Amino acid sequence: MIDWPEHQLPTLDRLGVTDPGNISALDTARSWFSAFSDAIQSHNATAATDLFLDGGFWKDILALTWDLRTIGGRSGIQNLLNARLAATGITALHLSEDGLRAPELQRPYPDLVLLRLHFTFETKVGRGSGVCTLVPVSVSDSGSARVWKAYTVLTCLDGLQDFPEKVGHLRNQKPDHGTWETKRTKENEFPNNDPTVVVVGAGHVGLEIAARLKYLGIPALIIEKTPRVGDVWRTRYKALCLHDPVWYCETPYLGFPSSWPVYTPAPKLADWLEGYAHFLELNVWTASNISGTAWDDTTKTWTVDVDHGGKEKRKLTAKHLVFATGFGGKPVVPNVTGKEIFKGKVVHSSHYTSAADYVGKKAVVVGACNSGHDICQDFYNHGVDVTMYQRSSTFVINVESAKLLRSDFKEGYPVDLADIYAAAYPNAAVRGFHQRLAPHVANTLDKTIIDGLATTEFKTNLGPGNAGIVPLLYARAGGYYLNIGTSQHIIEGHIKVKNGSAIESYTETGLRFADGTELEADVVVFATGYGDPRDAMYDICPPEAAKKVGPVWGFDKEGQVSGIWRPSGHEGIWFGIGNLAMARFHSLHLAMQIKGLEEGLYKMEELAF
Repeated sequence: MIDWPEHQLPTLDRLGVTDPGNISALDTARSWFSAFSDAIQSHNATAATDLFLDGGFWKDILALTWDLRTIGGRSGIQNLLNARLAATGITALHLSEDGLRAPELQRPYPDLVLLRLHFTFETKVGRGSGVCTLVPVSVSDSGSARVWKAYTVLTCLDGLQDFPEKVGHLRNQKPDHGTWETKRTKENEFPNNDPTVVVVGAGHVGLEIAARLKYLGIPALIIEKTPRVGDVWRTRYKALCLHDPVWYCETPYLGFPSSWPVYTPAPKLADWLEGYAHFLELNVWTASNISGTAWDDTTKTWTVDVDHGGKEKRKLTAKHLVFATGFGGKPVVPNVTGKEIFKGKVVHSSHYTSAADYVGKKAVVVGACNSGHDICQDFYNHGVDVTMYQRSSTFVINVESAKLLRSDFKEGYPVDLADIYAAAYPNAAVRGFHQRLAPHVANTLDKTIIDGLATTEFKTNLGPGNAGIVPLLYARAGGYYLNIGTSQHIIEGHIKVKNGSAIESYTETGLRFADGTELEADVVVFATGYGDPRDAMYDICPPEAAKKVGPVWGFDKEGQVSGIWRPSGHEGIWFGIGNLAMARFHSLHLAMQIKGLEEGLYKMEELAF
């Protein structure tokens, strides 16, 4: 089990070594990788483990384990290799030596020296990519003599040997000869009730999972409750835009045009997703709902009852249900007494559209994270008197500074390479880096904003354990604000702030707080987030199946996110959750797991070791 607070980065002082200076990154990488490759291909787990730092990690994405795992410590790594090396048959290890994949000496801090190398490999079933981070370790009292050990190794399965994605030179070469529309309509209707996978939700995650499945030859059908693909974004508040740059948000198979804005407005993204589904010919039933499901443990199949667009009732048979319904479940609205006497309007952020309806009135926004800030900004832009009620302190980072959190993603940089580099570190190491980065950014790049907020009622923090956004994202999917300008309006008093006292009740004209103060409001917007990501599953799956599904968000004992993009605890139930970058990367891994099961490449019982 990883003890998050006590994990320490492998600094020069901790390793008892002096800075190695301007060494040859390529020669050093070649020397270590030669020994590593020999040990792995000869299935010598002991020799391979000896190449690791005592506190090193092996992170695996399907290549060894058919799961997403992080194994810490030499004994754990040796157990992994003893159990899985021969079964996996890793071979053809090749060190990348040229271009952006060449070994690189990195010094993120003066006392931290890392050597990153990229490699490729093959297994019995596929091909993969790996990333290793080496650190210098002293072998003398003076610290000047050193060897290089692995701090982290990532192995990631990129594709299946016998079942490659049908793209590029493998795509269909035959013309349709005018039959495309008829064929397409028939395919989308599933006349034989036989999709292998039913995907719940046609947001970016559901669409990308379905696309990955399609090009691996797995019939998939997306069920979407709204009338149009993209409505999940189209119907949100009009001021909504992505807080991540476009080059971080690329969609697989179909990239954004070079003219696309850096920060995508929600309606524009909605139209993109609708076009994505159309151009990739994904099977989507819109305005449709699943009323219930049943699991047959003998045939290992689901019966899925669908109201197909209000036109007909359909009963589908599928082997897998994939829930792609977002970071959270149902909207969370705190139970505040006295709502019946309030003469204004109460709305959750999921149903808020525009401040244009409240010009000349007063608003209170409950919540101080991304949505709360966006909605306050919208009210301010429309001249509405707005107060933000902050229930607890918020981690704030400027959107430009946040680029440091994803430094491998740059405009023009190959996104597939950025993805693998971004995934290279286990979350324990990421936390260690961010425990340095978050205070540094707050005290330098973002000092003006953080100091300015300190002069107001708005309270900031550095995240759990001073580790910034990462533990907030993966443990809560909230608690932070990527500042795109609203913080300055708070500092200047354009947006007022109330905190330090709980909401006691509504009044006829607003909210009363436990400290006796009141806020007048014509509208109260609750930007208070969402419930359990499993809510959609609870609504349609039988209780005996749902109770087998464990937590799908938050960290497990290895520091992996518990149940997304990987087995959930019940056969045939999967969850895909994440931003556009996470969905782009891991949608392939979820699809390959399903393909592997369908083709008999592995069995669920093989996941334990």
